[in-house]
Amino acid sequence: MNGKKVSPQWIAATDCHVADLHDICSISTDITDYPNASCLDNGVVTYESSHVVAMAATNVGRRTVQSEVAMALGDGPGVVIFRNAFPDRNVVDRATVEFRKMVDDQHRSGAQSGDHFAKPGGNDRVWNALERLAVQAPEVFVDYYRNDILAIVSEAWLGPNYQVTSQLNVVNPGGEAQKPHRDYHLGFLTQPTAERFPSHVHAMSPLLTLQGAVAHCDMAIDTGPTMYLPHSHKYLFGYVAWRLPEFEDYFVKNFVQLTLQIGDVAFFNPAVLHGAGTNLTSDTRRMANLLQVSSAFGRAMESVDRYRMVNAIYPSLLDAQQRGFTPRDVDNVVAASAEGYAFPTNLDFDPPIGGLTPDAQSDVVRRALDQRWSPAELAAELNKHRVRRFSM
Repeated sequence: MNGKKVSPQWIAATDCHVADLHDICSISTDITDYPNASCLDNGVVTYESSHVVAMAATNVGRRTVQSEVAMALGDGPGVVIFRNAFPDRNVVDRATVEFRKMVDDQHRSGAQSGDHFAKPGGNDRVWNALERLAVQAPEVFVDYYRNDILAIVSEAWLGPNYQVTSQLNVVNPGGEAQKPHRDYHLGFLTQPTAERFPSHVHAMSPLLTLQGAVAHCDMAIDTGPTMYLPHSHKYLFGYVAWRLPEFEDYFVKNFVQLTLQIGDVAFFNPAVLHGAGTNLTSDTRRMANLLQVSSAFGRAMESVDRYRMVNAIYPSLLDAQQRGFTPRDVDNVVAASAEGYAFPTNLDFDPPIGGLTPDAQSDVVRRALDQRWSPAELAAELNKHRVRRFSM
C-alpha cells in the first residue's frame, strides 16, 4: 500500500485514539491561505463582512471569496467568523423583539423545549424559529434574510437550492455548558448506530449541513459563547469518538471561545467538536439564532411549511421590491424561505417540461415576483403546485 495509512471501511470505538485527534488539532492555521480575511482569532479565520460583500458584488469576486470560505470550513479550522454581518443594528434588534415574544409565548403556554446536548430547563429554545418569524413578522423576516453573508456562505459550502432552518437558543444566567459534540446528521445517532455506517458516509455527512449562529446580544467570554475545537472536523472517526470520556477530556482542555458582538455571525462545519459554554453572568440572557442550513440533496432536521411561509412573506417581498431591494436581496429571501429543489414530486402529475426537472416552489415564487402577481394569484398557483406533488 506504499506505506499509506488506509482508513477502515467500518469505524468502531476501538479505532478511536485521542493521540490521532491531537495530531490533527495541532495544525496551525496560516492566515496567508485566506487573503481576504482580516485576522485570525484563536486560530479561527475572521472576516470583516463589508469587505466580503464588496468582493461578492461581481461574479468573479463572489466565487473567489466563496472558494476561500469553503477552504476554511473544509481544509482549514472549520470555523469562520463574520464581524458586522448585519451592519444595520436595527434589523437584528427588531428580530430580537420577535424572538423574545416567542420565548414568552412558550413560557405562558407551559410548553417544554428540549436541548439535544444540555440539561433540560437551563436554556430557552424555540424550534422552527424560521417559520414562526415569517408568519409572526413577515417584514422583519424579509429584512433579516436578505442578508448576503448568509447566502454567500451557504452557497460556498452547499451550493444552490439550500434549505434554511433556524432555532432560537437562549442560554440563561447560570446555564451550564453543553457536552462537546458533533451535529446533524451522524452526530445525532447513538454510537452503535453511527458504527453501522461505512466510513465514506462519515466523510460525507458534514457536506450536507452548514451550522451558523447570529449573535442577538453581545457575547463576552463570561456569557458562555460556543466552545470550538478547531480542525477537529478532519478527524474521520469523530462521529463515533465524541462520546468517549477521553475525547471529552481532550476537548475541555483545548477548546477556544470567541467573543461576538450583536450582528456578528459564526459559521462552522457540523463535524467540528463544539458546545455552548456556561453562562457565568447573573444578568445576561445569551441569545443566538442558530442556523442549520441543509443541502438540496439532504434532509433538514425540522419540518417547515414553506407554502405557509412564502404566502406569509410575499406581500412584504413585493413591498421590499418597491423599497429598493436589489435582485440579489430578493433572491436571498426566496432562498431562505421557499423550497429550492424540484424533487421529490409525482412525475405523473408534475412532469418535467422543457428540461429534466419540473418547477421547484422557488421557481413559482420568482415568477410571481417578476410578473407582480397578487398574493391571491400566488396562493392559487402554489396550491396547484402542491397538489401536483401528491403521490396519488
